[in-house]
Amino acid sequence: MELDGVQWAAEVRRLAAARDAVILAHNYQRPEIQDVADHVGDSLTLSRIAATAPQREIVFCGVHFMAETAKLLSPDKTVLIPDQRAGCSLADTIHVEELRAWKLANPGAVVVAYVNTSAAVKAETDVCCTSSNAADVIRSIPEDTPILFLPDRHLGAHVQRVTGRMNMRIWAGQCHVHEGITGTMLVERLTADPAADVLVHPECACATPALDLVASGSVAPERVRIASTGGMAEVAGGRVDAPRVLVATETGMLHQLRRRNHTGTTFLPVSEAAVCHYMKMITAQNLLTCLQTGRDEVTVDPRIAGAARASVERMIAIGSPSRGGE
Repeated sequence: MELDGVQWAAEVRRLAAARDAVILAHNYQRPEIQDVADHVGDSLTLSRIAATAPQREIVFCGVHFMAETAKLLSPDKTVLIPDQRAGCSLADTIHVEELRAWKLANPGAVVVAYVNTSAAVKAETDVCCTSSNAADVIRSIPEDTPILFLPDRHLGAHVQRVTGRMNMRIWAGQCHVHEGITGTMLVERLTADPAADVLVHPECACATPALDLVASGSVAPERVRIASTGGMAEVAGGRVDAPRVLVATETGMLHQLRRRNHTGTTFLPVSEAAVCHYMKMITAQNLLTCLQTGRDEVTVDPRIAGAARASVERMIAIGSPSRGGE
């Protein structure tokens, strides 16, 4: 028998309780997945929750590296992902062999990896970061120590700009969704809607053009914010004076922004096409199946788990616990 939305949500909650499972959902998930989850947030928020959740199982509605990170932080718990195939184009831009070669070519450098990486890459990393604490991570490293930052080139450029850290080498990776949100798109949307404010994720190709608009005086600085998804949620939940806000990130974020806002502001995507098909691989049906059958379990090779866990724990220790992440 096919369940309607209310019946489906009730059955998901019943099965989660029966399994003693906590359901975590990233901000880019489908609305119905966000609405049924115990916790919705960015990668850093969900990592912290995974590390302290009392339940014996974690069902992670996100992409594989996120579930893998939850397993690193909760090695004694069962971690499930509704679809094991839900990968990440950004994580795929660097593999562990490439990182090892990069390290050999740059002896003495500290490796800082965005959390959007595989456990194998994390194991070769000194400290991970998210988009909100990346600047804090960079500032925690002695100024005369060279840094290898990976894998996202736009986040790396943003962090270098705000910290003034010039001895950073940045890997040329990118998220296929955020790479598609261009400066031209942003300028066109702002030109068509001059009363709108702008929220831009630092992974976006339009992050630097957005700041260039401010620097040139074309747009008032208070109208443009570069923020992680957690930071965007905080903005939406506070006072927003603009009638509309243009949002440059994956479109799933709009659901949380609209839910949190109480000022009647309209949140609109800079690009309607900014949809991550990996995130959308988590569906109502495969979440239900996951809870019914216990598939797909996420494991981490014990030979790399310890080192990978250490780099994530260093990330969690840096920056204010109230701030968001990816």
